[in-house]
Amino acid sequence: MRTKKYQFVVGGLLKLVSWTLLLTPSCYAADKLKVLHRFTGANGSTPLAGLVFDTAGNLYGTTTYGGDLSCSGYGGAGCGTVFKLSKDPDGTWTESVLHKFSGADGVMPEAGLIFDAAGNLYGTTSYGGSSSNCVGYPGCGTVFKLSPNSNGSWTESVLYSFKGEVGDLFYDGQFPRAGLIFDAAGNLYGTTVLGGDSTCGQFAGGCGSVFKLTANSGGSWTESLLYSFNGSDGQYPSSRLIFDPDGNLYGTTQGGSGTTGYGAVVFKLAPNSDGSWSESVLHAFSGLSDGEVPLAGLILDATGSLYGTAEQGGIQTCAGGYGGCGLVFKLTQKPDGSWKKTALHMFAGKPVGDPASDLIFDAAGNIYGTAWGRTNGAVFKMTPGTDGRWAYSILKVFDGEPGLQPTAPLVLDNAGNLYGTTSACGPEKGCDGVVFEITP
Repeated sequence: MRTKKYQFVVGGLLKLVSWTLLLTPSCYAADKLKVLHRFTGANGSTPLAGLVFDTAGNLYGTTTYGGDLSCSGYGGAGCGTVFKLSKDPDGTWTESVLHKFSGADGVMPEAGLIFDAAGNLYGTTSYGGSSSNCVGYPGCGTVFKLSPNSNGSWTESVLYSFKGEVGDLFYDGQFPRAGLIFDAAGNLYGTTVLGGDSTCGQFAGGCGSVFKLTANSGGSWTESLLYSFNGSDGQYPSSRLIFDPDGNLYGTTQGGSGTTGYGAVVFKLAPNSDGSWSESVLHAFSGLSDGEVPLAGLILDATGSLYGTAEQGGIQTCAGGYGGCGLVFKLTQKPDGSWKKTALHMFAGKPVGDPASDLIFDAAGNIYGTAWGRTNGAVFKMTPGTDGRWAYSILKVFDGEPGLQPTAPLVLDNAGNLYGTTSACGPEKGCDGVVFEITP
């Protein structure tokens, strides 16, 4: 056994916890797993985010640590990187580091990237930036852009540096932990874990916000807060947003530390004619079997139903679980406009539990996701049945070969292969996470 220190956000605060990794053999590996790349520190460390393809089939992602190891980011292990993986003719993959964060331009990118139509990349860093108003943290976070140059290099620019506390106001949010989305007009939308209403929150840092960035003609961007959470309507959003066809936004808030449901919700933001947005709570998690701590974002099916995960809750007897090992849920709108929540699967732990990432659909309507499991972690699949029930299967349990603890969403290629990252490794020395491929 060995002990791995793993950092994550619970209740809006970064916690450092030591987990003991029990390296047990996998007996579930029906699908073939291939490690495409190992991170070693200088080329990146601890990839907590998922991947994105470009049109040529190259993969792009972020690592939360690594890169410039002299960077005075949180923990002193480097401020993080943006990387690219290119497939070689012999089937291997070559990594190139597109950007190493240095502090003023960002610290700790925990979310994935998105492309615009011109091939530029956009993302967030949880910390860093130009503000010194976030006491105890190296900056309040940034939104950044990476633009490709003709010589193959990339140029990074900071589109917005969150200011945090100004006087008694937390008017623009703090700590954007989630990824971004575009609307049809090219505006960017995201969430911040803290900030917003300064009177909210047990840590007096605000309960979080939803923000929008609008591009100006001169190349600058203007930030505006669409909504500030007040606790009863949500607390500490750390997930990516999604749009429905009508232009409404949906997301989750994880709630406070040690909650039994308070502040953990699925919410909807509807645009008004005057430019404001109205929030409504579609479901408030009550803890225990209903679910707790929905860290991940949502996905939408063709009928308008929503799907997501709660990292905790579910089966209360789950071994090693803090009130359960999590669940997969579905929200369906009823004729009266209210929403019904259904648990599609409750994790039992050992070897699979604690789903903390977004789900994805394939073309046949199957759902795929990851669960980091506090020890090994796994990739799972949910298949819909004709009776409305869903069949659950494990595609891969990680046993340190070398990956462990997948915390990020998956991505599919056109051939049906799955790609993802693990935030840690097994007993292999000098390995700080991997990029993997699962071939069915």
